[in-house]
Amino acid sequence: MFFHVKELQFEAKPERPDPVFAKKLQELIGGQYGEMTVAMQYMFQGWATRGNEKYRDLLLDIGTEEIGHVEMLATMVARLMDDAPVNQQQEAAKDPVVGAIMGGMNPQHAIVSGLGARPTDSVGNPWMGTYITASGNLLADFRSNLNAESQGRLQAARLYEMTDDKGIKELLSVLIARDAYHQNQWAAAIAELEEKEGLLVPSTFPREKERTDISYTLYNLSAGEESSTGRWAQGPALDGQGEYKYVGNPKPEGDKPMLKPAPPNLHNTLPMD
Repeated sequence: MFFHVKELQFEAKPERPDPVFAKKLQELIGGQYGEMTVAMQYMFQGWATRGNEKYRDLLLDIGTEEIGHVEMLATMVARLMDDAPVNQQQEAAKDPVVGAIMGGMNPQHAIVSGLGARPTDSVGNPWMGTYITASGNLLADFRSNLNAESQGRLQAARLYEMTDDKGIKELLSVLIARDAYHQNQWAAAIAELEEKEGLLVPSTFPREKERTDISYTLYNLSAGEESSTGRWAQGPALDGQGEYKYVGNPKPEGDKPMLKPAPPNLHNTLPMD
């Protein structure tokens, strides 16, 4: 059961109209690492969690908070277009030079959504459910969550630097702060799971069934050997089960593949020799 409270968790009021910045904010709503993505990612991870109620509750707590972040950003987008000279913006953007300078407002904000936010990114690509990760393996998923919060905070920080509107900055400072907590939170959850399960995912796959002779090898497959000096190329592996090694001149083990001709009814190009 969901229950909606009409008040926003934090305020979302700009100082002045800015339909061009409204377009930029769409990235934080419907972009790959936007609030729609993390909200649905955490919800689907939580709904699929079996027998780990602490983690299920955490996922649903944060997923529900992210839905509120979508509402705050959608409200900000709508308010950025209140009393904005939409016709003049559209007319000016017809000039290619002016349009390039302005960046241009999103015409769908006027044509499709009637000065409201859209479930899209900053260039109009629709949000996609394929953005989310929900595998059923909590350690794998929490690492994905940490990346999503890192990318989201990075994008919010970049947007913060693109405006001098105090109201926009106040909302972005909230989102940046919450993403900071969520990075810390997922890092703590990852550390807790790694203490129980180890570093590798999945921890339940028998190591004797993999090629352990290459499990800790870095192959030099691009010009230069600078990567050989890294922690990942020498010394004990972080999972405590092997030693890193560096192969400077790797040799192929397999043969050159030679495929059989395709069946005639597929009308592929016939072999030339």
